Amino acid sequence: MVAQEVHNEEIRNSNSPEYLEWMLRLSNIPGVGSVAFNKLKILLSGELGELFTLDRSSLIELGFDQKQCNVILNPSGRRSDTVRQWLSADPTHSILHYDQSTYPELLREISSPPLILFCRGNSKILHSPQIAVVGSRNPTLQGKAAARTLCSELASVGWTITSGLAMGIDAASHQGAIEKNGNTLAVLGTGINILYPRRNQGLAMQILEHGGCLVSEFAPGIPPRPENFPRRNRIVSGLSLGVLVIEAAIKSGSLITARYALEQNREVFALPGNINNPLARGCHYLIKQGAKLVETAKDINEEFQNLSFFQGSGDEKNLQKKFRQSLATDQLLDSVDYDVTAVDVVAQRSNMSISDVLAQLLQYELRGLVAAVPGGYIKLGGK
Repeated sequence: MVAQEVHNEEIRNSNSPEYLEWMLRLSNIPGVGSVAFNKLKILLSGELGELFTLDRSSLIELGFDQKQCNVILNPSGRRSDTVRQWLSADPTHSILHYDQSTYPELLREISSPPLILFCRGNSKILHSPQIAVVGSRNPTLQGKAAARTLCSELASVGWTITSGLAMGIDAASHQGAIEKNGNTLAVLGTGINILYPRRNQGLAMQILEHGGCLVSEFAPGIPPRPENFPRRNRIVSGLSLGVLVIEAAIKSGSLITARYALEQNREVFALPGNINNPLARGCHYLIKQGAKLVETAKDINEEFQNLSFFQGSGDEKNLQKKFRQSLATDQLLDSVDYDVTAVDVVAQRSNMSISDVLAQLLQYELRGLVAAVPGGYIKLGGK
């Protein structure tokens, strides 16, 4: 009798394999989220496993409809096998569920947290201070450069950069963190074993190689579906202390993420842009609605002075200061605009020959300060 009671207590433990199996089965029931889960725990007096021993009439008494009853009474063995195989395939594969102490607390606070999180890589960074960075899939060169620069600066002081592994701003944000050997986390809108878009598979591997993490609420094998990406966005913002929007149209997934952030009581930041750029309008709209205008990482950091990692060495600060001062007195770089500037215009402004201008601009391009575009060059950053 005592041995049976001990066994029952073990499987009631939220970290036990049996409990995980129950949570996986619960997550497959249509319409069952954290609210329904909490009600079920009360109705079943904490004996969650009893749910899967009940008959149809008892399930209906608990409030389940016929479709939900069918899923409970006829669980998919194939789906469970797929999850087990994925989990055992690699030691970096893990699953967190809503009733575990290791579930991210910030995410638990939102109105509809996922019951299950599939993780690949270093899941510990789910508990680190995160800034979500989102924006257009087809940004301008300036937008991509700004995302990389800002995320490099944020990662270098300790932020984990969280985004969605999409093309454009998402990818540039992850890359910016990786360049500084910082932490970055990608939330997928597909099954955890499906990397989408395919062009970013290499980036996903870089994230893992640099100690980052891939996260999804979708089980292995779930393909890309349009309706899943807005769902993904609530996790991106829910894991983070704030959301930074860089280049977004008025009607875009990025503004959906910003709306989630506001609903979740997160800080919202936006990078302003050229008034003639349609991708700046979403950011300008957010700023009009009260989002903080961001020009540098400092604008974000100063909103979180309670965090402990905003301390750089004096040498590092001096180097950055000297670098900025050298750029401020650079006549050639000052001759390039943030809009397209023809090479002959740069030469005329800087009083340099075109051959010297081209040679120096090549060096600046390699440093990420300018970019060659049809018609000339544009300035990307540094001043």
